[in-house]
Amino acid sequence: MEKDVSSQESGAALINECSLYIKACREEVAKRIVGQQEVVDGIITAAIAGGHVLLEGVPGLAKTLAVRTFAEISGLEFRRIQFTPDLLPADVTGTLIFEQSTGRFLVHKGPVFANVLLADEINRAPAKVQSALLEAMAEHQVTIGENSYKLSEPFFVLATQNPIEQEGTYNLPEAELDRFLMKLIVHYPTPEEELMIVRSDGRARQIPVQKIFSPAVLARCRSAVDSVTADDKILKYIVSIISATRPAEDVGPSKNKGDITRYIAFGASPRAGIALLKCAKVAALFEGRSFVLPDDVQSVCKSVLRHRLVLNYEASADNISADTIISKIISLMPVP
Repeated sequence: MEKDVSSQESGAALINECSLYIKACREEVAKRIVGQQEVVDGIITAAIAGGHVLLEGVPGLAKTLAVRTFAEISGLEFRRIQFTPDLLPADVTGTLIFEQSTGRFLVHKGPVFANVLLADEINRAPAKVQSALLEAMAEHQVTIGENSYKLSEPFFVLATQNPIEQEGTYNLPEAELDRFLMKLIVHYPTPEEELMIVRSDGRARQIPVQKIFSPAVLARCRSAVDSVTADDKILKYIVSIISATRPAEDVGPSKNKGDITRYIAFGASPRAGIALLKCAKVAALFEGRSFVLPDDVQSVCKSVLRHRLVLNYEASADNISADTIISKIISLMPVP
């Protein structure tokens, strides 16, 4: 009994400590990034949860600056790859180089061997490059020649893509999209925020920031996430949301027009439920709580699910987005 009480106290202390780290991290990012709180919180959430992030937004919204700033605050090794149509898998993972003096092949490791990898304009790379990156994201390893090499831990991919320029781009395969823990939409700033950005005259990137995270701190935060509990009712709530994204077998012209799932070709997999629980736990950690509330689940639902729903042509014709469908599902689900 005494051990259980001691364990609860240590868990509460760890949660409080990590909540302070998160608050300090947000304050440091705010020195450079005006607004975009949802994006900043999403990046921190994914880093603590141990997942990857897909950032989508038009050019000039500080996506790259946000990633670079996080890398500086985290104190982790940072690399950037500019994805282009002529990029090769070896440009990402590395290759074998023949050394004439010894007559042996040496491994030259690529930029993927880092803690934080910025994959800029990821949808401009062809399928071979996408498959090479998929192995790194899914298995935390890359294969060069006949051998596989483990990546540094923690390993965290932040990928960006432009939603308006589609010429010369390649759609990300569903298997790769599913490996992203979250998809964050970077919106235009408000007029007040834009006024602050213009006043800074582009000097924000020169503002120094302090290192808050480290591999050890991230490890402690991940341990804190394990201390956050989720009631069985919360788990059933998550499963009900995920299940609601899957269209019934009778999808077709006879489907009830009031049923939002008629717009969905394929719904979210069980991996989405695991991701939703992880992110909800981190959301509780943001508030310094040791338990998950339905509000935590709802707050991360769109970021976790929007890239996991495959919509059909009817959704495109009716101008229905994944976010609209997710909002409708949340509004219809009974809250525990």
